Amino acid sequence: MADDLTVTRNDDAGRYEIHVGDELGGFLEFESAGDRVELPHTEIDPAFKGKGLGSRLASEALTDLARRGDTVIPSCPFVAHYLGEHDVEGLSVEWPEGAGQSS
Repeated sequence: MADDLTVTRNDDAGRYEIHVGDELGGFLEFESAGDRVELPHTEIDPAFKGKGLGSRLASEALTDLARRGDTVIPSCPFVAHYLGEHDVEGLSVEWPEGAGQSS
């Protein structure tokens, strides 16, 4: 399945999307304000749960945001958890108040 996965940024919809072949497998919403990007919600189609799509989506989206020089605000619990366990080179993170993390 890994060869069939593609992650793209859909600026019109305000989200990163992961496709399994031609099928939308899930998305990670973003809200941009200058160089600050809030990530409020991640959703994976139930048909693809447990196959690592969420982690792949988070990894590629966060890598892209780091490359763009954006500061990420991980208000989505899934993304916050992912960042707690994975380093993303060059990524600037602004933890939401009460998240218990430091930048």
